[in-house]
Amino acid sequence: MAANTFDEINLSIIGLGSEYPPFNHEYSVLERMCDQHYPKCPALDKVKMINRYTGIDNRSAIVPADHPLVNMDRPAYISELSDIFLKDGVALAVAAARKALHEAQISPFEITHMVSTTCTNSANPGYDHYVMKQLGITQPVERVLLQGIGCSGGLAAIRTAANLALGHTFRGRPARILVTAVEICSLMIRSELNSIAETGETRIGVTLFSDCASSLVLSNGLGHQRAEPVYELLGWDHRIINNSDADLRFDAHPNGWKVVLSPRVPKLACEIVKPSFDILMSSLPNLPPNYKEACDFDWALHPGGSTILTGVEKELNLTPEHMRASYDIYMNHGNSSSATIISVLSRLRDQDMNECAPNGKVKDFVVGCAFGPGISVETCMLKRNLNHVQRVLRRAGDLTPPETESEGSRSEADDNESDNRSDEKASPTQAEFREPDIPVDTQSPNAQG
Repeated sequence: MAANTFDEINLSIIGLGSEYPPFNHEYSVLERMCDQHYPKCPALDKVKMINRYTGIDNRSAIVPADHPLVNMDRPAYISELSDIFLKDGVALAVAAARKALHEAQISPFEITHMVSTTCTNSANPGYDHYVMKQLGITQPVERVLLQGIGCSGGLAAIRTAANLALGHTFRGRPARILVTAVEICSLMIRSELNSIAETGETRIGVTLFSDCASSLVLSNGLGHQRAEPVYELLGWDHRIINNSDADLRFDAHPNGWKVVLSPRVPKLACEIVKPSFDILMSSLPNLPPNYKEACDFDWALHPGGSTILTGVEKELNLTPEHMRASYDIYMNHGNSSSATIISVLSRLRDQDMNECAPNGKVKDFVVGCAFGPGISVETCMLKRNLNHVQRVLRRAGDLTPPETESEGSRSEADDNESDNRSDEKASPTQAEFREPDIPVDTQSPNAQG
């Protein structure tokens, strides 16, 4: 491999899953809380107006709008938020992980590493410890928990997992790395509204953020592998925008965390995306000749807000169809920080997304991009397996509502004979992760090479 370039690294994502909680908050929820708990003031009126025009139809939430924790005479304390996170947030992460494991056609006992991320909990041990326990993982597993990276956490976790996988490749050992991201943002609505009422500042984070867990399995291809890749991971890049750490923050507070989003964030993010894309491209000299410009690729962009989505479109000469999965997740669920980008990648390969591709042509290659505190920008290059077949997990977890098409997992069709032999020897816990699946052909006749 030449310096600063990626060659045949043989890394692939063999399973993905996202899990949204069962409650949806429309824009009226925030307005009701403003009117019910706070005196009228110009800052709250402005935030309510912004809230009506975010482009988000629903924000997914872990509790209903009338839940006592968000309707007390004070904002919840960080200890109360942590209790909910470690109960319902962990359950959400377990459900997403089970989907990813099912698609990857592996049991938890085959996991070699875990890379996890969150910015909405700081418990010790971290939430990943409890996810591992609930999945029944008892073998020695190398764990890494990433914090302080906010919305870029999903791609940062993939980057970290990739480097761990390459370490195992160097040693000639199989790597099956479970990546998880979970965020519970909705419970901090009262804390944010308190700050707006007390300071008179226009804080727009409260209009954007929602709850989600997402997961994937990364493989280095060594050892027996039942599932075909969903995506091949070809390369990645990480950058920091100088002198921007004050513009995008998530500050610790007795009532949770406070979102800081300066008006400069959309401009800074949009200005860095083209240089980041160019650096990523320079590290991948062996791409096909018809993949040169940003518009030659499909894009999985973290939907931080409508201004970022439209700004990146303009900067890179893209259309909304290039970022169709980002728009879909943003409109239907909101911004769930680190968990969002994996959910976007999972949504992108659905058949109805293929039908919305630019000029009806699905791209073989996908650029992933996310921004986080710092301001940091994470990018990666993926190659889609367009011959993939959906493999839907019928049971994901106690918290899981009925699965929708957009949140289903995909995989190659099972080798039934092999699975049956394996299940005869497997413990009940192992067999649980090889349940019957419902294959749905997702091959696109309009793939663009």
